Amino acid sequence: MTANERWWSDRLQQQFAMARWGHFGTPVLLFPTAGGDEEEVGRHHLVSACGDLLEAGRVKIYSCDSPAGRAIASGTGTPRYRMWLLNQFHDAVRREVVPAIHTDLGGSQQRIVVAGASIGAFNAIAVLARYPDVFEAAVAMSGTYGIERWLEGELTEDLYFSSPLHFLPDLQGSQLDLLRQRQVILASGQGQWEDIGESWRMAEVLGAKGIPNRVDPWGPEWMHDWPTWWEMLPKYLDELC
Repeated sequence: MTANERWWSDRLQQQFAMARWGHFGTPVLLFPTAGGDEEEVGRHHLVSACGDLLEAGRVKIYSCDSPAGRAIASGTGTPRYRMWLLNQFHDAVRREVVPAIHTDLGGSQQRIVVAGASIGAFNAIAVLARYPDVFEAAVAMSGTYGIERWLEGELTEDLYFSSPLHFLPDLQGSQLDLLRQRQVILASGQGQWEDIGESWRMAEVLGAKGIPNRVDPWGPEWMHDWPTWWEMLPKYLDELC
């Protein structure tokens, strides 16, 4: 089963959308890759790879559109605009997508597992780190975390607060206390187009702040592509959910 919702987002100044699959279970918010929309994970069979978990009622999968990822991938607007949109996107996930998920769950305030591949992995860790009050764990597959390389501009406040590599070293207080009760899985192949060094870099920053995490290397036969993520995601959701 798949169902979609679409609405106007004042935060993003454009249409925003969410898709969902399944009936009940642990809510999982799955971010698209760069340029992807809310249906991408369905078209590329990542949802069907989790079919056993869906059928058993262990997970209910949601995915939202990725206007910021699309803007970064296509070079839309100025670098400052793309950084602004990324920050607004994370805020829209927290203030619009999370309430929509809770409403779909019948008003339950259950914490959500986040996951994604490539830039989706970046977004999964970013929203977990920014909003540990509503997110439980992150599954980050084949992640790229030094996102500033695609933005071609100075480090603005929007980028600083959007990028875990930048804001986590300075994080203190109750937000960090909550994060230390969460979990991050950093999985990466070591084949074509993969860079496991990105995962180790993210793990070093998380570990320095006492945030539970682990890096899982998958070896040189696993490329930066959907078949890798078909194997990774159900494995880790089975562990977490």
